[in-house]
Amino acid sequence: MSSGTVGVRAYATVALVLLALTGLTVGVALLPLGPWHTPIALGIAATKAILIGLYFMHLRVSPPVNRLAALAGLFWLAILLAGTLDDVVTRGWLPIPGK
Repeated sequence: MSSGTVGVRAYATVALVLLALTGLTVGVALLPLGPWHTPIALGIAATKAILIGLYFMHLRVSPPVNRLAALAGLFWLAILLAGTLDDVVTRGWLPIPGK
């Protein structure tokens, strides 16, 4: 693996881990976790996204500029989500007649 490639065993292992995490997601959906349901589900989803990015998108063995491009995309997504949440959270703060 010193040539910068990922072996078939790593792909199979990651695929099995992703399947296990998908099963865990289904199992967590059936449990009554109250307010912890969303953070746990998002944590599992983030773990799956990291595994996909590192192995199937080859970010683990790619040049640093590719990793920078992926991080820039995530940063842009965070900006878009922050703007959307800013709009949703602040709705109803100003009294608008007729609503």
